[in-house]
Amino acid sequence: MLGAIIGDISGSIYEPKDRRIKTKDFPFFSADCRFTDDSVCTAAVADALLHNLPPAETMRDWGRRYPTCGFSQIFKQWIASPEDAPNCTFRNGAAMRVSPAALLNREDLNAALLAAEKVTVISHDHPEGIKGAQATTHAIWLAYRGESPIEIRETITTQYGYDLTRTVDDIRSSYAFDMTCQGTVPPAVTCALESENYEDAVRNAISLGGDSDTLGSIAGGIAEALHGIPEDIKEEAKNRFLSKAPDIIELMREMYDTVST
Repeated sequence: MLGAIIGDISGSIYEPKDRRIKTKDFPFFSADCRFTDDSVCTAAVADALLHNLPPAETMRDWGRRYPTCGFSQIFKQWIASPEDAPNCTFRNGAAMRVSPAALLNREDLNAALLAAEKVTVISHDHPEGIKGAQATTHAIWLAYRGESPIEIRETITTQYGYDLTRTVDDIRSSYAFDMTCQGTVPPAVTCALESENYEDAVRNAISLGGDSDTLGSIAGGIAEALHGIPEDIKEEAKNRFLSKAPDIIELMREMYDTVST
């Protein structure tokens, strides 16, 4: 969960069209960085799964707590709509928020995938949206189980049909801003699997020049499970960027305490 949130924070300033970058050489944190809707939605998923709360109601509650954190107009409308409002979307928000599903179900893959679907269909019920969420969850779950990047790549390719054959450099050369799961999940997974450490994975993702906070969230969630997060990065993220979100910090503490017992 924290890996996804840090990826969001680091990528937050590179999403606007005039700030997108195609290099890994940038300040990992800068004064303008902030947590966005990606982090808030991740917290909502963690809250719903950890406390067995209704996912849609919980997501709306967290959205109303942080109404100015960067929600798209479409998602703002969903937050304000009746719980049974129709939806059929495969936008990449389905995938950036599901890391808690893997973390809280590290012993049971089926439970992790069902949890991912449960928190996804409330707002992204297109098959590609559900697939993106479950593929991300599956990759994180495998990483927590100690599977190698090669093994994770083979499994995600076989079970979800994603093309993971290109390198980060290959992807970067032609990548353009994309808000779909189809256009975001495969490159983000590749960025994590090709990384040397946590920070390298997030730098890979942001350097594609796309939806940087979401790419960073997805890659960061996988990279946390693969590599762990350096303590100095954890502390800076919490103390510098999450200091005004004590509810997110407390929820993370409770969740990590739960999985460590």
